[in-house]
Amino acid sequence: MCYAIPAKILSMKGDQATVDYGGVEKSINYTLVDDLEEGDYVLIHAGFAIEKLDRTSALESIKTIRNYVEWGKKN
Repeated sequence: MCYAIPAKILSMKGDQATVDYGGVEKSINYTLVDDLEEGDYVLIHAGFAIEKLDRTSALESIKTIRNYVEWGKKN
């Protein structure tokens, strides 16, 4: 199974962007998605942005992932 993780774009240069995964910064390629700007949220898979998300959906997904992580720590 593969997961696509939501992240916020912090900066963009060339075909690379620095994104924030809840405090962890990574460099990703964003050439597969059009019309991206700094501050946008994207789904990331295997180092590539694969879809642009609206802010509400992205924050809901991030919250759900955090809840699963916390649940896993307790069980």
